[in-house]
Amino acid sequence: MHNVLAGPPRKLPKEELPELLHSMVAEIDRIRQLQPHGRYDVIHSHYWVSGVAGLELAALWGLPLVHTMHTMAKVKNLLLVSGEQPEPRRREDGEHRIVDGATRLIANTGTEAAELVSHYNADNDNIDVAPPGVDLDVFTPAFRSRARAAHGVPPGRFHLLFAGRIQRLKGPQILVKAAALLRARRPDIDLQLTIVGAISGSKDFDLKSLISAAGMDDVVTHHPPVSAPELAGWYRSADVVVMPSFSESFGLVALEAQACGTPVVATKVGGLSRAIYDGRTGLLVEGHKAADWADALEALYDDPTTREDMGRAASCTRRSSAGNAPPRSRWRATTPR
Repeated sequence: MHNVLAGPPRKLPKEELPELLHSMVAEIDRIRQLQPHGRYDVIHSHYWVSGVAGLELAALWGLPLVHTMHTMAKVKNLLLVSGEQPEPRRREDGEHRIVDGATRLIANTGTEAAELVSHYNADNDNIDVAPPGVDLDVFTPAFRSRARAAHGVPPGRFHLLFAGRIQRLKGPQILVKAAALLRARRPDIDLQLTIVGAISGSKDFDLKSLISAAGMDDVVTHHPPVSAPELAGWYRSADVVVMPSFSESFGLVALEAQACGTPVVATKVGGLSRAIYDGRTGLLVEGHKAADWADALEALYDDPTTREDMGRAASCTRRSSAGNAPPRSRWRATTPR
């Protein structure tokens, strides 16, 4: 593995990444020339900026390019939340170039494959569906009591967890409002809400102010992104993982949380509809009304037996491809189809 050094040695906003394309291509080509074998067999790029760089390298080296979008500008722009800036036209154009020029496209779900066809005129025969896998050696349901103690969650506390990018599209604002409603209607609930992730997207999205405006400063804590083992600990410390997303191409957080034995409450959108079995491993919520989310969370609080049953079913389902489960979500069994 080689780190590609391109641009200034500081964190850059994603809007500035396209300006580094040519220096990225030059650095990757320099690294290739230093390899003893001096050649590669295939290029696999992720996200649109790397995909455009991959197109240049594929032409330079005479190699096939395989690309995974993960998210797409046209899909995100169709689902813009109030206050969010649309993805730039430059990204849409770049994604069209990738779809037209890549040898193969990899989609995480059938829904994503259909979006590539409908929004970018991709050839369906040129797309492979390969769901991402979960490392079940890391994301396990073991030591839940220990995890709660390690993260300062006392017995009897109802611990809600949000993990992901902090932006309107992921819906943390919905969760904060729902938790505030739940607290107001049920002061008997000892509530804790933990948010793990980095601020992303619009600079106008002020999580701290949002929490303060909801009167939740004493309930909500925000932590920066953590390593996979640390994240697994956070999942195990939670009673419920909450994903009020407006769009999810796959929903890997839902799979990781369930592998840790934690039920998930999520929006009925995209890959989340496939990652969660409504009423069995979690709950799917229609829409983004804070009251509906508060209702779902209150129902799980009031029924700890069902909550525990969901957690057990979630951890078992992630280890099986039986029934209507998403096929082979374990790393070693994940294959294109």
